[in-house]
Amino acid sequence: MDDLSYGVSAQTTVDDIGIQRPGRDALVMSAQLRLSSLATPVTVRIRNLSAGGLMAEFSGRAGVGDAIEVDIRGIGWVSGRIAWIAEGRMGIALDNDIDPRLAHDARSTLQLI
Repeated sequence: MDDLSYGVSAQTTVDDIGIQRPGRDALVMSAQLRLSSLATPVTVRIRNLSAGGLMAEFSGRAGVGDAIEVDIRGIGWVSGRIAWIAEGRMGIALDNDIDPRLAHDARSTLQLI
């Protein structure tokens, strides 16, 4: 899957302990993911993306806390750690904030989902 589907951008939200956090953009895009336990990068689908993290579909073997790298279109390779794993998905906390708008470059085909 090489296309990008982009949903309506989420607004800033307040979490359950009262801290304001920027919302995540709902999207579907493919990316390459590297884990130290894998010999080669694997293709994953990113389902949402924010400045500090992302959620990806991944059914391989990994553990919470594992270091990863993800090649996000328009941004490049970014590093982070797996924050959670559930039912074929993983949440990744990025080591450094990114600008998620860069993932939506001029060559991408945008579609409402």
